[in-house]
Amino acid sequence: MCVGSVWYSGWTIGPYEKSQAKREAAVTNETVDSLSPKLVYRAVKTSRLYEQIVQQVEESILKGRLKPGDQLPAERDLAQRFGVSRTAVREAMKALREKGLLEAYTGRGTFVTNGTSQTMRQSLDLIIKINQQEGSLHLAELRRILEPEIAALAVPRIEEQLLSTMREAVSAMDRNLHDREAYIEADLDFHLALAEAADNPLILALIDSIVGLLREQRSRIFDVDGGQGRGQFHHKRILAAIERRDADGAREAMRAHLEQVREDSSASLRASARSKPTS
Repeated sequence: MCVGSVWYSGWTIGPYEKSQAKREAAVTNETVDSLSPKLVYRAVKTSRLYEQIVQQVEESILKGRLKPGDQLPAERDLAQRFGVSRTAVREAMKALREKGLLEAYTGRGTFVTNGTSQTMRQSLDLIIKINQQEGSLHLAELRRILEPEIAALAVPRIEEQLLSTMREAVSAMDRNLHDREAYIEADLDFHLALAEAADNPLILALIDSIVGLLREQRSRIFDVDGGQGRGQFHHKRILAAIERRDADGAREAMRAHLEQVREDSSASLRASARSKPTS
């Protein structure tokens, strides 16, 4: 396998497995119902070729030979390495993306992703979408539990590079108070840098998993009158507490910020309810 310019030569599918897969594919599926006449099962078959590719790539990720951010070779190169058709590789890549282990970017290629974050993101997105109003309240509650302690934890651990990222994010928000997309992306950069500064991969994976939800939340409250100004007041207080290495101050500043977010979210929901036509 190629990560950068290094091939991992352990990925192969032998002729026996390929011929076995063909033989098994020709076998008629038979039902077995030994557990209950109401339960109908089909006989278990040897895995298809693409499933064997999935198994090998997944094993490489689990054993750390492939890490988040590593790029996979092109489809034709993988097909040659595995000794299978490009169709089988394509099916395998699709299955791995559905598992949240890979992510494909148009024009850039296919990369190993953080499977934990992707799986959590899909689950949390679904929870929010089932009931948007309650989901928004649940998200706000989750943030109030997590982020104040993340801010406090980051104080003794933050490195200058991440501190610079937070300063740049605050400056970008100042410049883009009326530019929805630019303001929101800078806002997310601020909170992700703080999560990364905590230097705990589980914390970062959890915050990364709700980035999409945070973006939607921030977009909904962008039009609340005075929201950006209040947000900036709190962002600057959080940054100042971290710069002076004040863990308690960072915790309290984040709590105040999230209370402001909760109030703005409630105002946004009320405005949305008023704007809906009555039947």
